[in-house]
Amino acid sequence: MTTEFSTTLPFPIIEYERRQQKVLEAMERANLDALLVTAHGHLQYLSGYDGTGAYFMPFPLILVPGQKPTFVIRQYELGGVRANSCVEEILTYRDEEGFAAVCADAIRRFSLTGHRIGLELGCWNLAPADVNALQAHLPNAKFVDASRLVATVGAVKTELELQTMRFAMNLTDVAIKTFQHSLREGITEAEVLANIDQEVEKAGGVIKKPQITLLFGERTKLSHGRANQHPISNNEPAFVELAGLKNGYPCALVRSAVLGRHAETEVLHDLSIEVLEAVISAIRPGATAGEVDVAGREVLKRNGRPELLNHRVGYQTGINWVERGNISLQPGASDILEPNMTLHMPIILRGESGYQFGTSEHVVVTEQGAEILSRTPHTLYYA
Repeated sequence: MTTEFSTTLPFPIIEYERRQQKVLEAMERANLDALLVTAHGHLQYLSGYDGTGAYFMPFPLILVPGQKPTFVIRQYELGGVRANSCVEEILTYRDEEGFAAVCADAIRRFSLTGHRIGLELGCWNLAPADVNALQAHLPNAKFVDASRLVATVGAVKTELELQTMRFAMNLTDVAIKTFQHSLREGITEAEVLANIDQEVEKAGGVIKKPQITLLFGERTKLSHGRANQHPISNNEPAFVELAGLKNGYPCALVRSAVLGRHAETEVLHDLSIEVLEAVISAIRPGATAGEVDVAGREVLKRNGRPELLNHRVGYQTGINWVERGNISLQPGASDILEPNMTLHMPIILRGESGYQFGTSEHVVVTEQGAEILSRTPHTLYYA
């Protein structure tokens, strides 16, 4: 007996159809005859399905101009994909060895074996073995890297997406305020995280996990450390990076605090504010991602401390927290900013003693520059 579940999508089907059409238009500009979408964030963006079951093998969403989108998935996951995606055409494989054969058969249906087929080679969830298997089954196909194609389309948000992200940021602000108000001597990272979960749930949402970084004291020297039973003592720093989540869209923020005073991290934070505000001032339609990065680094150069920043100044946001292949605000990046792009700029500086401390903002690119989404000031919080 088969149980049928009605499809549940966070957005109207017409929204997914609009996204798919935009990708098809981008494929035409890139001279692609087909595109195999495999990055989980891109799958969710185009279909509603978040790729949860695709840990076993890729679940390519095949896009071909003039044809309905086709999913190729593991048979075991069929019920979940049907219930959580807008895609009607679904082909299945039973085991690891069946993936490439079924995918190749799907492509042959469209008579594309000798044409240009885009793969997301620079994204997660497509292994070299997967590419080799596809090439073996389709020796006449020309596979090309299309890692940036869906990301570029998804960079510019619709009003529906922006509404979703604003709601997610409201949850983030609740979480940040809870973090700040929870700080007292002896409380542990895990206890603060539990407080955050409780307050965000009261506000009608959740925090995206496991991406939360919440650290006290010497542990702020870690990158992306997870909360544990470590307590905070007087005159120690505290650091958090987290994101409220709505319909797959997280809105991240970095905020820092000090219980008492802590001179070294306070200096780092002062500089991070200068860098962040320079970066925000450089954001405008027509600016390149590299120009925004330069604006932040110039602040540190003027202060004689360029070595404090050892990473990019920001990145494109949307579904998922980050996706390989998305726009990156880094040295030399040539991507041009457009209105309704959303960006997160975590300015985290690493001091001589190893402390990693700073602040961030999440913004929407507007015709006038940048709109900050958070209502929580990016200044240092003293508890």
